Amino acid sequence: MTDKVSKTTPSRLRRALDSDLFHAFKTSPVAVVSAIVTFVLVFSAVFAPLIATTDPFNPTSLNLMNGFTSPLSPNDFTGESFVMGTDDQGRDVYSTILYGMRISLFVGFAAVLFAMVLGIVLGLTAGFIGGWTETIIMRAADVQLTFPSILVAMLIFGFAKGITPIEYRDQMAIWVLILAIGLSDWVQFARVVRGATLVEKNKDYVAAAHLMGRPTLIIMLRHILPNVLSPVLVIATISLALAIIAEATLSFLGVGAPPTQPSLGTLIRIGQQYLFSGEWWILFFPACTLLALALSVNLLGDWLRDALNPRLK
Repeated sequence: MTDKVSKTTPSRLRRALDSDLFHAFKTSPVAVVSAIVTFVLVFSAVFAPLIATTDPFNPTSLNLMNGFTSPLSPNDFTGESFVMGTDDQGRDVYSTILYGMRISLFVGFAAVLFAMVLGIVLGLTAGFIGGWTETIIMRAADVQLTFPSILVAMLIFGFAKGITPIEYRDQMAIWVLILAIGLSDWVQFARVVRGATLVEKNKDYVAAAHLMGRPTLIIMLRHILPNVLSPVLVIATISLALAIIAEATLSFLGVGAPPTQPSLGTLIRIGQQYLFSGEWWILFFPACTLLALALSVNLLGDWLRDALNPRLK
């Protein structure tokens, strides 16, 4: 009897492949191409030590004689050639992009995760408890919305870096950057979760949980939270692209990743210095990588938002 039930019950993979969401994905060329580009870039960043030709941030692997070598052209002194050329220090641009993309993705994912957790906690608390708690949280969110997020991130980064001991600033720069971007991006998560919580807490299943004597925290986490996660996941996908761009902007302005751990933004800032002297590849390839990464993630977020919107079905 058990074997018959197991044969007739579809597996989780089969249910996922037969779902409306996967059907919408495979019938959308933009979503498929964006997913492929995102997967290739993320895969390349994760396995950069295996894919990169050299470790560009290892001083022992650098040769200053290879500096400013144009793409696919042999160096005049060493005779070596590089697919994307080299920068001013003789580092392979292709390898620096892979390693720099690891930092950009790590900062983006960590900042969005931090902002999402903080926004969910504050949004659930404001929507479910209400009263002065809701007023304080939402007024703080309104005040933060009056300032551009990049300025808020710069302010938080400058303050956090100022209180960090000088000898630890380079080591803590990445974590300070994550904190700055996360604290500047929690508001949209909190507003969406609060609105969804206000709708969900008046439904019958919440009233039944109250009658059963469930604690408030359990009701918020086990009953309301799963029903408000769909819009949160959409926002998180779109926010990932914005977080990557914010990290690149801060690093380009010189207040982000340190020179010892350059991200895509730092590489673009370095390349910009040599753009008008003819070494265009130092800026061009990191900028194209950042554009492809941010655009593909953003398009995936737009598709997910439309696919999960019941009004568009």
